[in-house]
Amino acid sequence: MKSIAFFNNTDGANKTSLVYHLAWMVADQEQRVVAVDLDPQAKLSSMFLNQETLETIWQGAERKSIDGAIKPLLDGIGDIAAAPHIEKIGERIGLLPGDLALSNREDELSVQWRKCLDGQPRAYRVTTAFAHLINRACEKFQADIALIDVGPNLSAINRSALIACDYIVIPLSPDLFSLQGLRNAGPALEAWRADWKERRKRAPQNLGIDLPAGEMRPLGYIVKQHTVYLSRPVYAYGRWMNAIPMEYSKSVLREAKPKQTPIDADEHCLANWKNYHTLGDIAQEAGKPMFMLKPADGAFGGLQKAVLSCYQDFNALRKKILSRLS
Repeated sequence: MKSIAFFNNTDGANKTSLVYHLAWMVADQEQRVVAVDLDPQAKLSSMFLNQETLETIWQGAERKSIDGAIKPLLDGIGDIAAAPHIEKIGERIGLLPGDLALSNREDELSVQWRKCLDGQPRAYRVTTAFAHLINRACEKFQADIALIDVGPNLSAINRSALIACDYIVIPLSPDLFSLQGLRNAGPALEAWRADWKERRKRAPQNLGIDLPAGEMRPLGYIVKQHTVYLSRPVYAYGRWMNAIPMEYSKSVLREAKPKQTPIDADEHCLANWKNYHTLGDIAQEAGKPMFMLKPADGAFGGLQKAVLSCYQDFNALRKKILSRLS
């Protein structure tokens, strides 16, 4: 099983929608996938589930969410769920539902991260709670891959989420915010790798749990194509697009002397993701991915050509990502 997180230190690149559509595409190609919602805003869960289902998941003392699964451990009264609740989305997609209550775990994760340096066993159990939860969920669901959605920040929650991941994909928009996000995210990932490596060295030998490698290998980036606004000249978007390959090599890959490469020729660019405009609105209303829309959903006439194009784009992205996992 391989785990891939979609992460950047900025919002607006449709990160959650990417995870949602890729999960459906992986499942469509007869592989089993667990989608993991580690964004405290729970946006991925709201794409997969209606509000009535989410209300049921979040009800009661034993919530059937990620927060409910780690709550006994973080509250100091037990361990994480041995068999976490997985919401079944079709035959081959399992969802580890997110929870707005997850934001309350920020302080405890931050404290225990520091205590790992003292070799305290509980600190390691708390810090790696997400990693073990994801592994148990994938084992239970017999998943081939885990796709993980995290928030757009450099929080303790994200740090614990990302050390659980084998690979990182960075979604981007052609604008200043995404470029600055790269400048923030790259050094943070490098620091988290180094810090976790040091903590692994200090871990007590009788810990009784496997520690994730915390490699967080950069797999590449995905650029969301811009929407042309009358108030914004097209050349401004071209400027940001041209800057992305060098900034990615410099900030994320930490290359000392990155070369200027056109984005279309950059091996690290996984895709230029199109804006499908109307399809997105129809898909949200229909509660299904854009590439599965039918005329009965409202995607009739010329929109079916866009649906086919969307399917081909996401299938190509799936193939490129899976080909790089080895």
